[in-house]
Amino acid sequence: MPVTNASAHSPDRFASDFMPAWLARALPAGDGPAPVVESLGAPDAPATTLTQARIIFTLAHLHLTNGTPGLLQAARRVYAYMLVQLRDNDGGFRQSTAADGHLRRSYDQAFVLLAMATLHRADPTLVSTNDIDACWGFIHDHLTAPDGSLWEDDRGAEGDTLRSQNPHMHMLEALLQCHEMTRAQVWLDRAAGFVDLAERHLIDAATGAVREFVAPDLLPLRTVDGARREPGHQFEWAWLLRRFAGFSGNPAPLALASRMQRFVETHGIRHHGPLGGAPYDALDAKGNVTEASHLLWPLTEAGKVYAAQFVQSGDPDAKAAAKTCAEVIFTRYISATDAADWVNQLDENGNTLWDAALSRLLYHLAVFVTEGARAGLWQTRR
Repeated sequence: MPVTNASAHSPDRFASDFMPAWLARALPAGDGPAPVVESLGAPDAPATTLTQARIIFTLAHLHLTNGTPGLLQAARRVYAYMLVQLRDNDGGFRQSTAADGHLRRSYDQAFVLLAMATLHRADPTLVSTNDIDACWGFIHDHLTAPDGSLWEDDRGAEGDTLRSQNPHMHMLEALLQCHEMTRAQVWLDRAAGFVDLAERHLIDAATGAVREFVAPDLLPLRTVDGARREPGHQFEWAWLLRRFAGFSGNPAPLALASRMQRFVETHGIRHHGPLGGAPYDALDAKGNVTEASHLLWPLTEAGKVYAAQFVQSGDPDAKAAAKTCAEVIFTRYISATDAADWVNQLDENGNTLWDAALSRLLYHLAVFVTEGARAGLWQTRR
């Protein structure tokens, strides 16, 4: 169907108009296995597990929530490519198809697990529960430290000069998705271990904010890296902790989520100008702004939390905040002249700092759009 510029500026048409227009440019024509481009501006870049897995999830998720024709078939094609070109014989997925892309990173495997669970729900003949279990088996056997935390990659302790919260956060996300898609209790039990690990090692007890990096032994770092706090990740963790509390019936993580949200709302959001309502890219441990620019993805994470908060409490301020996030995203970041293009980072005046239309960012947009629809903030067109 024709795609108008107006549709690019509307969350309700993201699945029905934006994604088909993007796929027409990002996925080769045909029916066989194929990768999506890493970026619209870099069509020949080596394919990465991160991007391909995120796109498989995005397409399967939108198929389940929206039903737009063609999305599931595209997910099948990308999944077939990923299995052949990026999976090793032991079940791990390499970082990329590049010659030096052989490492199997925990961060990437989390998205493989997320994609497989969602594609299983969309097409159980393509991905079985045994396939999902095998993916978890690789993570457990090759990427998990004795204390239950994740190594950065399959080099184990040898490769860890810093430990990042990011693989742990996305593994929690994947485990919660596995629970939702399969209804198996074991996935929720595994997720509980990552919630506990975050509270013990990744969350700064003084402020409630999530640390970006900790030492190899998971202790706090007294360095610039150790002091780094990203507002987007405060929102992302808060949404996941709320989701875990909803699935488990355990309200304790809600207090953790609320402290993270208070930290970022106090220190980490621009309140005026064209980017009013957008989280800053980075703060220090005390909440001082260290990067006053605005990446796209933190806006989606803030919007997810506010949409979920509105569902849970009916808070009109949360509703307004989620709608502000959508307005900034779809009028500032999405191209006004090309309905399938966008930019990645803006300054305080809305000027482009980073114009890459990174395919992996569509995962963030898709979940924000569907969370907003779940909250009744807009209706996604089929």
